[in-house]
Amino acid sequence: MANFCLQLCGFLLSSLGWIGIMIATSTSDWVIRCKYGMNTCKKMDELNSKGPWEECIISTALTHCSAYTQVLELPAYIQATRALMVIASILGLPAVGLLVMSLPCISLGNEAQSSKNKRVVFGGVLMIIVALCAIVPTIWFPIGANNEVPLMYFGFSLFTGWVGTVFCLLGGVMLMCSSDSSTSSSRTYQDNNHFYYSKQGGVNQPAASSNNHAKSAHV
Repeated sequence: MANFCLQLCGFLLSSLGWIGIMIATSTSDWVIRCKYGMNTCKKMDELNSKGPWEECIISTALTHCSAYTQVLELPAYIQATRALMVIASILGLPAVGLLVMSLPCISLGNEAQSSKNKRVVFGGVLMIIVALCAIVPTIWFPIGANNEVPLMYFGFSLFTGWVGTVFCLLGGVMLMCSSDSSTSSSRTYQDNNHFYYSKQGGVNQPAASSNNHAKSAHV
């Protein structure tokens, strides 16, 4: 029961974390930058939000966004953020699929529990890789953006990426800890330690020689 609760919590945390990483990847509200105060920057159209795909100018009336066109001329932190966040979003899909098929309430024929345990471990490892791929750009991006123009504060997308990264990391660790091999080992131990009882009250262990088999047959 404890392993089931641990696996379920790990699955929910990992799924929520993966969704958070995808939201952070697809949005551009990572950092808000301005050299002056917020009201002054809005009036001067210098308050802007920056993300891995586009940069938006926030004014008092509207928000105008422009996508990056010169891909090869982008700074290294933007290119690395794009690549790593896309990899994290793609790796999360097979990880969630493996974890869904490993839930105790789902059975694929007469599948052994050891196969489910392997899928849980592999899914947990993938979730940890997703977290590691996402943690690098969510830390590097604000540092690189601040070196260009001083930051005012972090945007919603960056907070979502941080929360998603933590959830994926915690979920992956919980999933790896939820894989329990004690069931199979206990069964193997019981199978190897059967006892034979006779009518005379004697207890005979399964013998390796044919003499013991002969004795138990005559009892």
